[in-house]
Amino acid sequence: MEVVAVDIGGTHARFAIATVEAGRVVALGEPVTQKTAEHSSLQLAWQAFAEIADRPLPRAAAIAVASPVNDELIKLTNNPWIIRPLLVKERLQVDAFTIVNDFGAVGHAVGQLPDSDFVHLCGPDTPFPQKGSITVCGPGTGLGVAQVFRPGPGAGYHVIQTEGGHIDFAPHDEIEDRLVRHLRPSYTRVSAERIVAGPGIVGIYETLAEIEGRSVARLDDRAIWTLALEGKDALAAAALDRFCLALGSVAGDLALAHGPTGVVIAGGLGLRLKDRLLDSGFGQRFIAKGRFQSLMAGIPVKLITHPQPGLYGAAAAFAQEHVQ
Repeated sequence: MEVVAVDIGGTHARFAIATVEAGRVVALGEPVTQKTAEHSSLQLAWQAFAEIADRPLPRAAAIAVASPVNDELIKLTNNPWIIRPLLVKERLQVDAFTIVNDFGAVGHAVGQLPDSDFVHLCGPDTPFPQKGSITVCGPGTGLGVAQVFRPGPGAGYHVIQTEGGHIDFAPHDEIEDRLVRHLRPSYTRVSAERIVAGPGIVGIYETLAEIEGRSVARLDDRAIWTLALEGKDALAAAALDRFCLALGSVAGDLALAHGPTGVVIAGGLGLRLKDRLLDSGFGQRFIAKGRFQSLMAGIPVKLITHPQPGLYGAAAAFAQEHVQ
């Protein structure tokens, strides 16, 4: 059957028509990306997608949202949209729907995608075991975290949705001590998401400027990312290097907490940083956990390379719930 897959983040809402059979995704159509700022609700963005698709939409919806999910009122974390699950069928004109957290959706993608949709970052270069848990985390507008549990060969998988991106950030050195002090007046409690997410590059950049005694123009995160990725500014490049180190540390902390047999880095920034992560100190920071360093070194860490894991995973979540 066909289903409209939707992946709603802080900045963009992506739509595609997927085909699902026997609890799995068998095809994902060409995605359409809309800016959330250009629509005041999911319903209006849905209608805009219908106009672009120029065909009757399937009467089924698979929705991934960058927010905790409940049955009454969903307020997106970095987006003003509000979703009332009890009204979804009426507002979207569908007969069945599934709503999952955005990284819960990525977890479903991890559970169903083949090994060819992942590249090795560090640890053993082996496939993930068929039994055990996989930690999924990644930076975008926020820092998403989920777990995928595999009971054993042929037993499928289960996704555990979390808000692990909001754990406290643990500094590793004096520079990160300075970074936390720089951010504390603004946030009081400095979570991992305040540093290891797209907007976090601003605080890193400003902290490095303070250490260097440099006066810099106030730039937003997009400008700093552009300078860093294009290699046009040494300070921005240093901020990018520090971001990769911090991501390795946070991913390692989550792995310690989850006790996984594998870790997947995802998120909008994760794929853009593929080559940087491979060449950075990400791997060294991931295993730098004192007495548990040998344990950490035995965990395979991979980057998901599928271009639309949120859409694919939303459709996979719908398939698991409705199309067995």
